[in-house]
Amino acid sequence: MDTRTFGFFALLLITTLVKAEDPYHFFEWKVTYGTMSPLGVSQQVILINGKFPGPVINCTSNNNIVVNVFNHLDEPFLLTWNGVQHRKNSWVDGTPGTMCPIQPGKNFTYKFQVKDQIGSYYYFPTTALHKAAGGIGVIQVHSRPLIPVPFDNPADEFAVVVGDWFNKGHKSMKSLLDSGKSIGRPDGVHINGKSAQVGGPVEPSWTFEAGKTYRFRFCNVGMRTSVNFRFQDHDMKLVEVEGSHLMQNDYMSLDLHIGQCMSVLVTADQPPKDYYLVVSSRFTKDQHSTVATIRYKGSNSPPSPDLPPSPPGNTAGIAWSINQFRSYRWNLTASAARPNPQGSYHYGQINITRTIKLVSSRNYIDGKLRFALNGVSHVDPKTPLKLLEYYGVADKEFEYNTILDEPPPDVEKNVKIAPNVLNATYRNFVEIIFENHENTIQSYHLDGYSFFAVAIEPGRWSPEKRKNYNLEDAISRHNVAVFPGCWAAVMLTLDNAGMWSLRSEMWERFYLGQQLYISVLSPERSLRDEYSLPETTQLCGIVTNMPKPQGYV
Repeated sequence: MDTRTFGFFALLLITTLVKAEDPYHFFEWKVTYGTMSPLGVSQQVILINGKFPGPVINCTSNNNIVVNVFNHLDEPFLLTWNGVQHRKNSWVDGTPGTMCPIQPGKNFTYKFQVKDQIGSYYYFPTTALHKAAGGIGVIQVHSRPLIPVPFDNPADEFAVVVGDWFNKGHKSMKSLLDSGKSIGRPDGVHINGKSAQVGGPVEPSWTFEAGKTYRFRFCNVGMRTSVNFRFQDHDMKLVEVEGSHLMQNDYMSLDLHIGQCMSVLVTADQPPKDYYLVVSSRFTKDQHSTVATIRYKGSNSPPSPDLPPSPPGNTAGIAWSINQFRSYRWNLTASAARPNPQGSYHYGQINITRTIKLVSSRNYIDGKLRFALNGVSHVDPKTPLKLLEYYGVADKEFEYNTILDEPPPDVEKNVKIAPNVLNATYRNFVEIIFENHENTIQSYHLDGYSFFAVAIEPGRWSPEKRKNYNLEDAISRHNVAVFPGCWAAVMLTLDNAGMWSLRSEMWERFYLGQQLYISVLSPERSLRDEYSLPETTQLCGIVTNMPKPQGYV
């Protein structure tokens, strides 16, 4: 640790002791290139402290997280913290619209709090196509000791990142997108950066003791592919999705769409031997699958080659997955980050003040592939949007509300390439409709918030569809899947001031424009509602040498 880093950490520690703040966790991460073979083909990957997946952030609700990131790549680099809400603090959200990237050979220290959150999340890079190469890890946020959890403490818990993988390499994939072409289909799927097949050499990934129960936190960190996971001969009890405790149901297999995380409990209640965890792709022309091995302590018996079946595909598979989504119900009597029950927040009784309907499209502009929302394909300006807004020079590089609340009639024909920023009113209760006219599944995420995913249905949305909303026990989460020819509805209160990314989690689509930012400004410009620009913020673009504006009070 260099002198500057040590001094920064020491100052934070002294400040913590003086102010009696919530506990701090300090991390120092070195981001480097390395060589791995997730699918058996040697290629360049991105490692954090020499590993992919990267270090697990294991913390408790309200803890402060300090991560000093050293960029040893040959390109600018940023990390985002998918699902962490960064209350009042979009300054460290880690998207191109909120932060200047960490330049090669430089470092930046992220400081944020997991305020009033529990659950399973993950971090990943938002620059270039770095996400295709790694730099990814899980964030585990536990409940505070005095707040009850609706299940017994597991014997152990395991972080599992799964997803598709491409053998092309991230730089080749970026070149394809920059030239207006698609990255194509993935070459396989992985479990924690590895891929194995039935009957191959057995290296156990996890060890069970008979009679004990274990928690697995799964996150789909892939580029474009939904997956299904299942344990050989073991049921799974689904207990948590993206920070919400659920009514506990048993499942033989679970679909996990891009950007989603969930926790399951698995009890070691089978004869002692080895068993497979199976992960397979969903809704793809060619199904890819991989396995990892669970070993009962003392076992010397190999796993059976007979794998649990995958769910149906095609149209039947979509109906199956929608029905599974509908089976997820909020546990109204359980506590989450706070001691009051989750169900004490009656979202279904709040009047909707604004409806935003978003329709995605795939377009070719001047012969190059682009993706858009409501006819606008986002492009990042030279200066991060949040900095432009804070310095009062937004009009120099972007216009607000280029995108409309309703898709135009020719949404799939006439597309504009521009920074895509939607103004929103602080504390408004809004309804967002995602409508999918395409033949591929979509997956959307909103930074800074969780929302209530109240409906997914086939066809086109209309106001009459509200009668089908789940206004009682829909789960609060940050990601929703939208199936081909279907729509999804979410509801939330815009009570977190900042500049927040609403995006496709399918990274080809994100990179080529299927995203927007929601600017939520408190009219009082008060520290009660939003933090001022931190002193350590990196500056770039047109604000680099501008006088710093007066902070909020």
